[in-house]
Amino acid sequence: MADLNKWTPSDFLEPFRRFLDGDLTQSSIRVEQFLDGSTLVVRAEVPGIDPETDVDVSVADGMLHIKAEREEKSEQQDKYGYRSEFRYGSLSRSVSLPPGTREEDVTATYKDGVLEVRAPAPEQAPATEKRKIQVNRS
Repeated sequence: MADLNKWTPSDFLEPFRRFLDGDLTQSSIRVEQFLDGSTLVVRAEVPGIDPETDVDVSVADGMLHIKAEREEKSEQQDKYGYRSEFRYGSLSRSVSLPPGTREEDVTATYKDGVLEVRAPAPEQAPATEKRKIQVNRS
């Protein structure tokens, strides 16, 4: 099985994909990914969100997609005056799943500002058959 602790081509291409899709307003979510046995574990740093309403985790075409909306507000009033701050924005990240991962086996949990997604992979990736392409003369 390939070493998933290394960067994959999709990790390098993610900023370009976001540029081409017009997603320049979205920031990338910081993630760490590693293997726990044969399970890919992706931990995403998304503090200050409600996991039931502010995060969307989906799987399509061999890719894990994480999208989060964050809105933080703070207000302070004392004898010197009133101060209000807010931060908001969209965050997203896509990660390649191991070959042969079944979408229905992917799970996600959220605790202490960290979203953890677990994607069990088969011990052996399904073999892809080599197909010879006929070259025709024109």
